[in-house]
Amino acid sequence: MEKIIFLSSTIVISLLAFGFAFLLYAWLRRQPAGSDKIESICRLIRQGANTFLRKEYAALAKFAGILALIILVLLLKPIWTDGGAGWLTNLTMAIAYIFGNVFSAIAGKVGIFVATSANGRTATAAKKGIKDSFMVGFRGGSVMGMAVVGSSILGISLLFWLTGNSTSLLGFSFGASSLALFAKAGGGIFTKAADISADLVGKVELGIPEDDPRNPAVIADNVGDNVGDVAGMGADLFDSHVASMVAALVIAMSIDGDGIFGSNVEMVFSFAGLGLLSSIIGVACARIGKKGNPNHALNASTYVTTGIYVILTGIITLIRSYEWRLWLIAIIGLAVGLIIGITTDYFTNDERRPVRNVTEASTKGPAFTIITGISYGFLSVFPAMVGIGLASLLSFKIGETIGVGYGMFGIAMAAVGMLSIVGMIISNDAYGPIVDNARGLAEMGGLGDEVLAITDKLDSAGNTVKAITKGFSIGAAGLTVIALLGAFISEVNSAAIDIGLVLPGEAYLKGFDIMDPLVFFGLLVGASLPAIFSALLMLGVKSNAELMVKEIHRQFKEIIGLQEGKEGVLPEYDKCITIATQGSLKELIKAGVVAIVLTLIVGFVGGVKAIGGFLVGNIVTGLLLALFMSNSGGLWDNGKKYIEAGNFGGKGSFAHKAAVVGDTVGDPFKDTAGPSLNTQITVVSLLSSLFSTLFLMFSIF
Repeated sequence: MEKIIFLSSTIVISLLAFGFAFLLYAWLRRQPAGSDKIESICRLIRQGANTFLRKEYAALAKFAGILALIILVLLLKPIWTDGGAGWLTNLTMAIAYIFGNVFSAIAGKVGIFVATSANGRTATAAKKGIKDSFMVGFRGGSVMGMAVVGSSILGISLLFWLTGNSTSLLGFSFGASSLALFAKAGGGIFTKAADISADLVGKVELGIPEDDPRNPAVIADNVGDNVGDVAGMGADLFDSHVASMVAALVIAMSIDGDGIFGSNVEMVFSFAGLGLLSSIIGVACARIGKKGNPNHALNASTYVTTGIYVILTGIITLIRSYEWRLWLIAIIGLAVGLIIGITTDYFTNDERRPVRNVTEASTKGPAFTIITGISYGFLSVFPAMVGIGLASLLSFKIGETIGVGYGMFGIAMAAVGMLSIVGMIISNDAYGPIVDNARGLAEMGGLGDEVLAITDKLDSAGNTVKAITKGFSIGAAGLTVIALLGAFISEVNSAAIDIGLVLPGEAYLKGFDIMDPLVFFGLLVGASLPAIFSALLMLGVKSNAELMVKEIHRQFKEIIGLQEGKEGVLPEYDKCITIATQGSLKELIKAGVVAIVLTLIVGFVGGVKAIGGFLVGNIVTGLLLALFMSNSGGLWDNGKKYIEAGNFGGKGSFAHKAAVVGDTVGDPFKDTAGPSLNTQITVVSLLSSLFSTLFLMFSIF
């Protein structure tokens, strides 16, 4: 009874997060919405974002329905085996999978709803100063942070309470991951196709401002910020948080062996709940001075949240007599997350040397911009990869000293620790697209140079914090999928006993020998998947951008007075939004299906050993490419903004045009392929665990 009450307290914290989100939203709605012109533009952005989301979710509902049917018939075992005795398990898995999709979709919808209410208010608040504008943008983002993490903890807690088995948890996580994969990929293609085409025609060809209302693609660009960086990233971090908890719970249940409420299971829920509580306190305490630095304010909020979490988890570990070594492991994971954030900040902040060096290189032409940016992007990978590697090594070694099975559980707890303050991380991340939209609204609404200067400063901080969030989520995904690799081995060994391949107590798999041809085959194929996946997404951006550039040229040519800015002459914004919507939906399915189908092919050809190698290769190259692309893109973006602030000739200069080219290359890096890769490696890892029994029963080799 005591432990049931304890689990209830985790649910109460998630409900507290919803209540806090409602209070933040109520405060947000009391802020001035702005002029009629700004409200009309906000309405266009909101309508475009909701239209895209509706069409995307309709397409994904069909895909999810097909997968749910496959799960019902085949997973974990074909429904006709054992005389159909396992049909209830399959049904539970299918329902959990659907719920994972639904919860993830709701997280994206809430984010869009709030962000499109906050953008105009953030721009309007900038007339009072940076303090007011920052608080509107940050609290708008915080609504999403609270809602996403509250949803993930509530969903897992309720499912765990009702079913008490790892199967349903894996199904829930797979549902969240599969929707996140398509949502992030689709939103990324939409936003970057619009952004690139708007920049190429507007700034490079015609020399007009970034968010000039004459440009037909600017509204699509603002819509894209919401569907990519709000709905997409919200689903992505929802997935990462769910996957880290599920990996830890699956391993904890196998260790505890005393029902569903063992001490390790309790610890996972406890640390996740206290992470959300720490984020609530951190958001409530966030402040900035009248002439404050938004970068410093965002970082300070994160550090405060981290400190509160360390204290609260230390207290609960003492009170509940948890294993102190597991607490230490969680803190190691959290520390590595902060190190990844600091590294990302160094390579993408325009106050640091890498961005300054790239902007200086831009004075010599776009080729030097690209070369320098790529070089720093590759350099930025090393600290993060070493950090992830050290975190997994230390966690495993410390966990090993506790007992059998605790090595892999240690890695899972490091991932839980890293993602413990994800409520604050999402709040910071959602702040980014809100202030990005606010910057565009300030220009389109004619709010003046002083307001533009404030929103530019907020936007620059938003770019940096978005880059930090992407690095953080990629690092967390790295630790999570390593833990999921352990879960895969556990699922294989259980399945091998069930179908009689080994005797009870024996292990069919203990690890993966790289000299085994099956493992090496899987390793090479898995290592190539992130490159294929990234290429498909970026080609999708390129195809959509070409169509949109053609449409922009048509409008400037056929709409008399548009290019000259004649009063009352408006572009056909909806045409660009339609192109981005249709194109992104077409391309996102292609990339997602390739990742899923390739995993199944390797599994049915080479069996579980090949899948083991496949997962290892996919994890390593996926993390490397994701970090490289996210940081390179963030660096180029802030380099462009640094020049636009008046450095190296300012707007319209030779250096500026070179920096715009760099930013254009970096757009699909940082907002499409890079952040989609961590979701891809999670989906593939979960898919492999779910199909492990079938790979054992039906593989060719």
